[in-house]
Amino acid sequence: MKKILLSLSVAIAVLTACTNSPTESIPLPEHPRPDFERATWQNLNGYWSFTFDEAVAQKALAEKNCALMDRRILVPFPWGSKLSEVPDSGDIAWYGRDIRIPRSWKGKRVFLVVGASDWDTQVWFDGQEIGRHQGGYTPFECELTEVRYGESQQLFMRVDDTSNDAHLYGKQGYGNARGIWQTVYLEARGENYISSLHFTPDIDASAVQVEVKLAAPASKGEALKIDFHTGGQPAFTADMAGRDQASFTIPLKDQHLWDLDDPFLYEVTARLGKEDAVRSYFGQRKVSTMPFPGADYNYIALNNKPLYLQLCLDQSYHPEGFYTFPSDEFMKNEILLSKRLGLNGNRIHIKVEVPRKLYWADRLGLLIMADTPNFWGQPTDEARTDWEHCLRNQVERDYNHPSIFAWVNFNETWGLKDKDGVYQPETQEWVRSMYHLTKSLDSSRLVEDMSVCLRDHVESDINSWHSYRPGYDWEKEIAMYVDSTYPGSTFNYIGGNRQNGAPMINSECGNVWGYKGSAGDCDYTWDYHIMIDAFRRQPKCAGWLYTEHHDVINEWNGYVHYDRSPKIDGLDELVPNMGITDFQSPYYISPERYLYTEPKGGETIFIPVYASFMTDKDPGQLTLETELVGWDRLGSFVRYSACATPIEFAPYLSRTADTLCVEIPKEEGLYLLRMVLKANADGSELHHNFLTFRVKEGSGEAYKTRFCSRFWNENLRPEALRTVTFSPANFTAQEWSLKQTSVLDGLKVNGFGSGYLEYRVELPEDIDPAAITSAALVFEASAKQLFGKDVGDDDIRGDYMLGGGTFDHCKSPNAYAMTDLDLWPSAVEVTVNGKSAGTQTLADDPADHRGILSWGSQPTDHTMSEAGSYGELVSMNIPVEAFAGSRTAIIRFTVPTADEAQGGLALYGKDFGRYPLDPTLVLKLK
Repeated sequence: MKKILLSLSVAIAVLTACTNSPTESIPLPEHPRPDFERATWQNLNGYWSFTFDEAVAQKALAEKNCALMDRRILVPFPWGSKLSEVPDSGDIAWYGRDIRIPRSWKGKRVFLVVGASDWDTQVWFDGQEIGRHQGGYTPFECELTEVRYGESQQLFMRVDDTSNDAHLYGKQGYGNARGIWQTVYLEARGENYISSLHFTPDIDASAVQVEVKLAAPASKGEALKIDFHTGGQPAFTADMAGRDQASFTIPLKDQHLWDLDDPFLYEVTARLGKEDAVRSYFGQRKVSTMPFPGADYNYIALNNKPLYLQLCLDQSYHPEGFYTFPSDEFMKNEILLSKRLGLNGNRIHIKVEVPRKLYWADRLGLLIMADTPNFWGQPTDEARTDWEHCLRNQVERDYNHPSIFAWVNFNETWGLKDKDGVYQPETQEWVRSMYHLTKSLDSSRLVEDMSVCLRDHVESDINSWHSYRPGYDWEKEIAMYVDSTYPGSTFNYIGGNRQNGAPMINSECGNVWGYKGSAGDCDYTWDYHIMIDAFRRQPKCAGWLYTEHHDVINEWNGYVHYDRSPKIDGLDELVPNMGITDFQSPYYISPERYLYTEPKGGETIFIPVYASFMTDKDPGQLTLETELVGWDRLGSFVRYSACATPIEFAPYLSRTADTLCVEIPKEEGLYLLRMVLKANADGSELHHNFLTFRVKEGSGEAYKTRFCSRFWNENLRPEALRTVTFSPANFTAQEWSLKQTSVLDGLKVNGFGSGYLEYRVELPEDIDPAAITSAALVFEASAKQLFGKDVGDDDIRGDYMLGGGTFDHCKSPNAYAMTDLDLWPSAVEVTVNGKSAGTQTLADDPADHRGILSWGSQPTDHTMSEAGSYGELVSMNIPVEAFAGSRTAIIRFTVPTADEAQGGLALYGKDFGRYPLDPTLVLKLK
């Protein structure tokens, strides 16, 4: 299992010069704002002089010599992050470096632009203070005066990031983004210049509205010209004389829309006479709400088509850079990950996102819900001022990103309660006023007053809700929200406010907080499977948002690990070609039956199948192919029956499409009903799903014949074989170097480290040991890692919401690390009455969708006990002389060696793991 332990302690390099050497490449060299880019600029990322020592800094400032500072830091990574190369050793820090303004810039105004610095930042240029900014998430700029072009000059910054509950902080408990955390650069501008440029698409009129602001009124005869580099549009020119702001409408011939499958961008350059030119872009798209076809409830719409939202919560953190990503390629891959998962959007959580990541969402076609960060204190005037400052600048900066479809002002009443924990009516009205402020700043997008978990909306364009539940709770949970959602309902609102028909979506879901004390690191996919099946049967809920994109330091429910390495779900071994993307398919078949049930052998069951087609893209005639397969009581894989059912496609179809009739086999076993939705035209597989059935009491002995054929390559009559089973719980002796445990009264037994489990098995009276001609032992086993939950007490550190917790992925008693690329192997030696039956290498200690029986045996009390864990099917020949003269078989499973990266043993019984069998002796008789 993967253990992500990232040390943030790094050696400090003492700076001998305050410029980067010619051989040092700078991080994040790309222009940070592709949506607002001037051609003449200079990136200041790289090594800067740095100190926490105020006296050292003041001396360096006075002498205009940053080389006097005692450390160096790699900008733009926040101090305390590994990538910055500076540990967190103070609340106030100083930065300094030499800069050289090119001679070619002479005659231009020069500005320093800081993408973001947390929190109170002062700037000096050649010893003169030139600017100050308070806030941690949005850009600011200072004009450099008295520039000596071509000569070395000194730039200093002092950043005070002293903790204050009234300052926006968000989830910085995951890694405190202290000081500079976005690109710093210089920019040359004309005497007058473009200070703001916003594009508002109007697809219904085939036009785009342009709003421009200038630093000063334009001179007589000075015009604004928009040149189109893509889209085949003619240049547009408008007179700006005497004006410092204006609004224009540009008609678009044969407009090319931006959508998720074709994220076309109109790339433009805006020119203010000969003084200034800014490169930008926009996407011609419309965000609105509209009735879902044939229904009386609303959906969010993109380009006048309803869109079923399938989103994830993106904490947007990096283990070594915190808020700051190590490269542009990394940011691109963050967006591609969501696209490859089949999601259509991310919610950037409690962070103003890095602009280049938003650029990749624009370029690749992924929707973004943009949160404004929160403060954690009370809603004082100081806190409100910081929040509103951030909101205004966030909307100003990010207005042109077509990927952003909604602004999310607040989250879960964080920072909105008074000292007694009450969300006061006065604060509710302030939240309402901020909703209206946001709408006034940007009427082209949706606005959420708050993404709620306490059913306390005030006024919102989206009726959102949060819920975390185990799989078995989701059907009821979703139904409650569906039944309570209608215009005029007070449900999910506070203070007498009522629903107004806004689309109802889930905006946080999953299992992470659905179990007592959190789920920890576990197979998230089982509960996810059940949850998505339930969502797709309730179209009134216009979408969902899964927590989360990637793990963070105290939550391990991401689609990928914190370092973005993959998790393995095992779905393709259950249904060929199935993967996690099937749960995001626009063409979805949801069986109206729970994922795991225990029918009787030979029972006929009827299963309605619900068609959820959240698209108008017609694939033609469809066929649902089903196949019943399974594993018998000796682990042999069996195919039983198959059929094909025609399914009619209709745009946005959401109803029961047909009912399947399934004959459950009479034999004891574990069965899987595979479902594959195919397009008849080309045979492409559009969707995969399945149900599982456990028959605990059955008849028939065909399993013996199958085993004989599989293991001994012989065809024998069942009566020529005898089986003797024993429960993993019934060991008669054990000894382990670390410890031994049992799961759910012995459904699974574990030995940690090196050691053995020993069983005394008596042969039935009617078996003559001398008549045994061949013997085998069949069992399911895995390696066994000692997790944090298996040792000591919980080590809880601080508030989970602030990034506190155990920081041990398997400290939660519910945890069992999900399968990934990091294996935990072991090896088990088996003896019977002292005779060796062989040694089996056990590749891993896995937990994922393949552990069907482990999931099926879980209690429904919001706890988990090694859910999803399973082993390998092991079959070993036993020397027949082991039974000579004895009706007793002493069977010992021994792990001879173990260390910090391998060892241990888990034995699985017939109701836990992957295969429906207890350890079993198979005896071939004369």
